[in-house]
Amino acid sequence: MEPNETTHNQKLRAHALIADYVTRLDGSPGVYRMLNELGEVLYVGKARNLKARVSSYARQNGHTARISRMIHETRRMMFLTTRTETEALLLERNLIKQLKPRYNVLLRDDKSFPNILIPTDHPFPMITKHRGARKQKGHYFGPFASARAAYQTLNHLERVFLLRNCTDSQFAARTRPCLQYQIKRCAAPCVGKISEDDYALLVQDAKRFLEGKTTTIQKELAEQMQIASDEMEFERAAALRDRIKALTNVQQSQGINPRGVSEADVIALHMDGGQACVQVFFIRANQSWGNHDFYPKTGLGAEEPEVLEAFLAQFYDNRPPPKLIFLSHDIEDEDLMIDALSAKAERKVEIAVPKRGEKADLVENAHRNARESLGRKMSETQAQARLLQGVQQAFDLAAPPSRIEVYDNSHIQGAHAVGGMIVAGPEGFIKSQYRKFNIKDGSVTPGDDFGMMKEVLTRRFQRLLKEDPERKTDSWPDLLLIDGGAGQVSAVREIMEELGVGDVPMVGVAKGVDRDHGKEEFYRTGKPVMALPRQDPVLYYIQRLRDEAHRWAIGTHRAKRAKTTMANPLDEIPGVGASRKRALLQHFGSAKAVSRAGLPDLMEAPGISAAMAETVYNFFNDKG
Repeated sequence: MEPNETTHNQKLRAHALIADYVTRLDGSPGVYRMLNELGEVLYVGKARNLKARVSSYARQNGHTARISRMIHETRRMMFLTTRTETEALLLERNLIKQLKPRYNVLLRDDKSFPNILIPTDHPFPMITKHRGARKQKGHYFGPFASARAAYQTLNHLERVFLLRNCTDSQFAARTRPCLQYQIKRCAAPCVGKISEDDYALLVQDAKRFLEGKTTTIQKELAEQMQIASDEMEFERAAALRDRIKALTNVQQSQGINPRGVSEADVIALHMDGGQACVQVFFIRANQSWGNHDFYPKTGLGAEEPEVLEAFLAQFYDNRPPPKLIFLSHDIEDEDLMIDALSAKAERKVEIAVPKRGEKADLVENAHRNARESLGRKMSETQAQARLLQGVQQAFDLAAPPSRIEVYDNSHIQGAHAVGGMIVAGPEGFIKSQYRKFNIKDGSVTPGDDFGMMKEVLTRRFQRLLKEDPERKTDSWPDLLLIDGGAGQVSAVREIMEELGVGDVPMVGVAKGVDRDHGKEEFYRTGKPVMALPRQDPVLYYIQRLRDEAHRWAIGTHRAKRAKTTMANPLDEIPGVGASRKRALLQHFGSAKAVSRAGLPDLMEAPGISAAMAETVYNFFNDKG
């Protein structure tokens, strides 16, 4: 039988298989899965009417090349009925995230976006960046597209509204104004430079600014400045003048500020060569709060409506949708998506593809950014592919590595020891996969790099063996880079053999002669030491990988050391909360002075009872 005839017969069998399923389905909404002969899920789809949707796959003609390939590979189907179409949409989204079928569109970047938080649980609330679940009571403003955008806005708010950015513990410990007050970026409520009522007015103005009411604020400040000037309170008038000037500078420095759109996400898609870029611009309070680009997996050839619809479902899975969403393309089930997002937001959400006016200009701007970003991404991907091919050739690998893991340790004479792992692949550094390892093994001698590396690799690969023993996912590395020479490579190889993963390729990178950049030597088990030409791009790439691992390990170590250094012993005393800690620090000046205080002195502190004074005293004096 000819190969073409065999393929044709296989397709006929696949269509017949699907047609047989159709006879046992009804018109209920639900979700279906298509599986290949190995039981792997090829595709997850939703349907308003399962029978009608699945019957479309039973047709032998009229499919795109992508759908034809998918049908050809299908050997089994699974079905789940739901009560409503919205439930089917939500179930489809969850299954796609969990199973990651190769014919589905998949949003690979699941990062959270920062907000600005003004808490309501303190008489003099701070203003700060917040990321993650909104557990703390307060007013949240966002999302901002990046930490940089959030910090830039915080910088403006501090200059205009003089709100504090110190933590509550720092606030409680202050006995004199800090530098922020001296440079006119804080009203110094910590030492009574402003009353609670006046500070509350500043907070209210900051909230109004974040809600887009800047014109009203500026008018009120101008009126207050004129009153202060008329009453010859020139110092206060000058302070108000400085705030007006700062607010004017903020308005001039902001980019796109649409007058007719108070709250919206502008989402534009551009596709080229089977790759996609989605640009999301956040418009809040008539201000642009930044943009972010995403590069979703396109499911081996999905078209724009499917890509954009899948992106929306996954993007808003863990994010609150805004009132308006402007799109560059129409989507297939717009009414269903509106219902799902409105239910999540607990208010009406509108989706539109604007054709003219300011809204269309916003979409066109986002689309232009998507097009340019995808062009840069494709260029970088091609360059990265050449580098990975060079790594394959240099180290005799079976194929260009898709996942390179680089390890490094950091400590000071054994103290605050941490291990770091960075990951790189065809799209560059994969920062979401970076990991830190606090060295926990008490038997490791301080400063023992071999012992530290053994603990890091043991924990890393024991977890991999537990989660994916058959190595079916892309979590397994194709190459390990270790900072060290022959001794380090030999020790690591022994560890890997003990764990049963000795087949993972590994290379040790040593500084070489005079520990000079460009003279690196590479060590592999059972092979002679080698070097790369000084101008070789692969050498520069390996140096970048090693330097990034060193940066990550050093940063993790410094964070751990700073946390230990800044730890306040009062936090460990049972029954001493924020108010009692504030009272002790204000009375004695420092935690060290509290630790040296006698029992009668502790009882003199405001709000400290005899029983609590005894608890504090015993904490510092009953260590034996």
